Amino acid sequence: MGRSVSYPSGAIVAFTVLEVESDDDWEFEYEWLRDDLCERAAKAFPSLIPYDGWRGREDRILMRNAYADFGVSFYGGLVAVWIAEREDGAYWDADWRTARSPRAKRWLSQIASRFDAMFGDYDCLGHMSNGEGVYTKRAA
Repeated sequence: MGRSVSYPSGAIVAFTVLEVESDDDWEFEYEWLRDDLCERAAKAFPSLIPYDGWRGREDRILMRNAYADFGVSFYGGLVAVWIAEREDGAYWDADWRTARSPRAKRWLSQIASRFDAMFGDYDCLGHMSNGEGVYTKRAA
């Protein structure tokens, strides 16, 4: 695997692939993947609620809670499943904004290993000078 996929800066990221047999199946498979990710995330992290939005042009937000956005980004067949501290105006405009970011960082650090284990099938070994990522499949 040599592609790179976008994800928000500072996010906890897990990598997987979306295998599609034909271009005609792509939309169905992507929708199935989004639904599956949301179902698993809601069970593991009950404070997440459905949310439809974007961070930039490539990172789709699927769910969120008071602290974080949960989403998905893809490039070709490579998928980045990520969770990152919220960055929207409503988050930062809250009266208790100075206390919110440390709480968000703490919550994210507490769920990081479980998040990675739940959603990650590949590890990113690094990036070459042209930006291409190098990934390896995890042992089963």
